[in-house]
Amino acid sequence: MSLTDTIKYPIVTEKGIRLLEDNKYVFAVDPRSTKDTIKSCIESIFDVKVTSVNTCKSPRRKRRLGKFMGYRSNYKKAVVTLRSGDLIKLFEDA
Repeated sequence: MSLTDTIKYPIVTEKGIRLLEDNKYVFAVDPRSTKDTIKSCIESIFDVKVTSVNTCKSPRRKRRLGKFMGYRSNYKKAVVTLRSGDLIKLFEDA
């Protein structure tokens, strides 16, 4: 698994925006990745120092499309805390 395959995309929600004030960033990551690999990927891609990594897996939920029943795909979410003073630019300044 390469570094760019581990981190999929940032999760931008209301809670994620509030966590930015505490220097915490939320990313969707590969379900097989560990905290150590997530930490090393974030540090190498964004050139920052990671203090801690918290992860959680989403539960499998049923979804219905017409008469067909199925399941939504699972994903793993990582909340990454950075050292004070470090910054990741998620949004481009207008």
